Amino acid sequence: MIKNILKTKTGFTIIETMISIALFTVIVTIGMNSLLNASAVHQKSQDQRSIMDSLSFIMEDMSRNLRTGKDFNCTTASSPNAGDPAQSCMGGARTLIFTNQDGSKWAYQFISNGTGYDIYKSKDGLLTSSMLNPDSGSTSKIIFDSSSGFFVTGAEPYVSGGINQQPLATIILSGKIVYKNTDTKFSLQTTISQRVLDN
Repeated sequence: MIKNILKTKTGFTIIETMISIALFTVIVTIGMNSLLNASAVHQKSQDQRSIMDSLSFIMEDMSRNLRTGKDFNCTTASSPNAGDPAQSCMGGARTLIFTNQDGSKWAYQFISNGTGYDIYKSKDGLLTSSMLNPDSGSTSKIIFDSSSGFFVTGAEPYVSGGINQQPLATIILSGKIVYKNTDTKFSLQTTISQRVLDN
């Protein structure tokens, strides 16, 4: 009877314990790698979403200001002048100058930076400009490409007896987001009409 009691009280052998610990270690290591990868992907998507939100805000800001502005001067000149008359550009341009609702001259410009374009805003007739590119930090950056720009029709002054139309502007923001040597392309486009009626 004592022999039977001793036989039923068996435990894990050292080999079984070592195999169990090894399996547990492998499973935990795989789980940690998956967790770290998921965290990196989440961080990347958050950064890109933040940049896309900034781009959408820029587009909305331009749309709102152009919609309430007048005297659109869409120009391809290398040295644009804020005093130039209103002019359409159906073929596209990098600079759009207009009169804001308060009567001051504003401008939006795409200026080459060597690898692409940056977008600038001027509120004092091109005397000083501030860059509108999102503050993307050191891990990511925005590069606008050559298809970004402004397309304007009907900007010329009203002519009695002529064919006249309300000014219509199309804004295109196109390029790529570079995040840790990974490129993600984007393209935003909107078309607005001038609310202020031409005289």
